[in-house]
Amino acid sequence: MLKVHFVAHTRAGRIIWLLEELGLEYEVNIMPFTKEGLKSEEHRSRHALGRVPVLEDGDVSIYESGAIVQYILERHKDGGLKPSVDSPEFPFYLQWFHYCEGMVMPPMNQIVVQTILLPPDRRDENVLKQAQKLLSKSLAPVNETLAGKDYLIGDFSAADIMLGHSCFMANMQGCVSDEMENIKAYVEKIAARPAFKKAIEMK
Repeated sequence: MLKVHFVAHTRAGRIIWLLEELGLEYEVNIMPFTKEGLKSEEHRSRHALGRVPVLEDGDVSIYESGAIVQYILERHKDGGLKPSVDSPEFPFYLQWFHYCEGMVMPPMNQIVVQTILLPPDRRDENVLKQAQKLLSKSLAPVNETLAGKDYLIGDFSAADIMLGHSCFMANMQGCVSDEMENIKAYVEKIAARPAFKKAIEMK
């Protein structure tokens, strides 16, 4: 059975969301967001940097949320939640699937570091403002592409699991302005999905 090593409010939520959408059976190891948990020798044997998510599937153990999503779709649900290679939507599916980690999450990571992870005396307001500005720029094309659409390529796909999760987290951090009405509506649609609720409420 598939096993997910998970910490709440991290990218590991994408994997639980995907598995719930696909109706696949899995077990989950819910870990504390602590040095003792993530940096333990046991977990470092799964991920050298002590991070999540990690997926175990028999003799296979892999990390990186995007790689895990693609692995599950190919090995366990071929054809599910992605357009066919010859579909007109396929190039854009790939684009938005990878856009989150390439453009949205780097400034998001900085914002989390500067507002949550670092103690107040080590935070840098200039770094925070630069990250917020970059995140706003990175979200603008997403807001534009969602005009008149429920999801990124029209139908719900794994691209929404990748980028939609990032948009939800950005909105939760107060980083999606009211002017980005399309993203606001998109986040509401995502939040209403039962599979997403299961993932986001897991602790």
